[in-house]
Amino acid sequence: MHEDKHIDMMVTEKPNSGGVIFMGYFTRPSWAILLLLFALITILSLQISTNSVSPLRVNTGPSEPHIPVDKSSCAGFFGESPERKTVMSITDFGGVGDGKTSNTEAFRRAVRYMQGLGEKGGAQLIVPKGRWLTGSFNLTSYFTLFLQEGAIILASQDPEEWPIIEPLPSYGRGRERLGGRHISLIHGDGLTNVVITGQNGTIDGQGRMWWEMWWNRTLKHTRGHLLELMNSRDILISNLTFRSSPFWTIHPVYCSNVVIKDMTILAPLNAPNTDGIDPDSSTNVCIEDCYIESGDDLVAIKSGWDQYGIAMARPSSNIIVRRISGTTPTCSGFGIGSEMSGGIFNVTVEDLHVWDSAAGLRIKTDQGRGGFIANITISNIKMERVKIPIRFSRGSNDHPDEKWDPNALPSVKGIYIGNVVSLNSTKAPVLQGIKNAQFEGVCMKNVSIIGIVSSASWHCEFVSGYTSGVFPSPCPQMQNNSSSSWCR
Repeated sequence: MHEDKHIDMMVTEKPNSGGVIFMGYFTRPSWAILLLLFALITILSLQISTNSVSPLRVNTGPSEPHIPVDKSSCAGFFGESPERKTVMSITDFGGVGDGKTSNTEAFRRAVRYMQGLGEKGGAQLIVPKGRWLTGSFNLTSYFTLFLQEGAIILASQDPEEWPIIEPLPSYGRGRERLGGRHISLIHGDGLTNVVITGQNGTIDGQGRMWWEMWWNRTLKHTRGHLLELMNSRDILISNLTFRSSPFWTIHPVYCSNVVIKDMTILAPLNAPNTDGIDPDSSTNVCIEDCYIESGDDLVAIKSGWDQYGIAMARPSSNIIVRRISGTTPTCSGFGIGSEMSGGIFNVTVEDLHVWDSAAGLRIKTDQGRGGFIANITISNIKMERVKIPIRFSRGSNDHPDEKWDPNALPSVKGIYIGNVVSLNSTKAPVLQGIKNAQFEGVCMKNVSIIGIVSSASWHCEFVSGYTSGVFPSPCPQMQNNSSSSWCR
């Protein structure tokens, strides 16, 4: 920018009335300087365009507020953890950490007391070393839940301590069963400035009881999450171990400004639907530096289910997922959907390491979903022994009720996937779009799938895009040269 200003000054030093006088004004040294500046500007512009990894941008709706993003951390999403003026222990409210005594009332009593401290500098509840058995409890605003080293919160095995609450409006019913759903173990609605952190303490959902009800088909209501925050903003979840969730582990829904970092999330690899982290109809979310083992997706972005998600129209947007590692034998390292009816856009995924999994990267949609997926950038991915490295899937025939609209088709546009290495894979990519739907603008560059037989071929339907530096050779639908102008 300095060079441009210098040129303007040279032009305006003396009045001129046209190009001939302008040309005659400059001396030979001036032309040398001008040419040098022009060269520098050209080099800088080339560097900027070369470093860009953004896919084709699509006008998908109202603009989101700008969040300053550090390329290596989530600091711009939340900032520093606030200090709370009031700090108390669960033992101050009658808590007993013997692993047998119920602390449900102690946790609820503590939060009730701290609800009135938000305007007085906020409050922090310390959970010291011990085993703290509890049923579900709600959080409050301007509040920190802090687990010291050796602290373990154990979820109650009594279903009565997981009350039934209303279904999410963007789902219309419980995700697994009609009607309401069990509340999460730790829950919050309409909160501001909440921190859940510690010295690698543990929150254990003891989910086997719930998994067995699912396997035995005796489940009456949808299982609860380990942690769910609704309609909340300015959330930090960090430096803890979450294990054995009954259902999805961390579920921010209708939230904004959420940071989830330095987490370990564990579940038996056969535990059903134990997703690691599922941002849902949320914006400005940063997930980084987490290790996840689960029986479902490690990270999945969602935004509502069929006609209920379409009606609510709350997209998930401005999401960063980076430096995530883990394994799932049945699902994907990173997924979008399949519940995506409110729309998903502006997502960046980078530095993902997945092994021994069914899929590496997966976009899941279906007829009846509606909505859109746009402006997704995925790069620097390493996979080992992943069955299908890249997969677009459809046709699960999974709908909330008979009122879903078969004419509500999703739109997928502007997907960039680059710098991917998959070792010892079983199959080439499977890209299945939906007939009469828009699955276009898919760009793949520098993708190597190593270990499959040389004759392995891609499977592509109702999708179009462009590839460069991809092995094995892509399907004809992904060799559309007219797409190469924006596929940088």
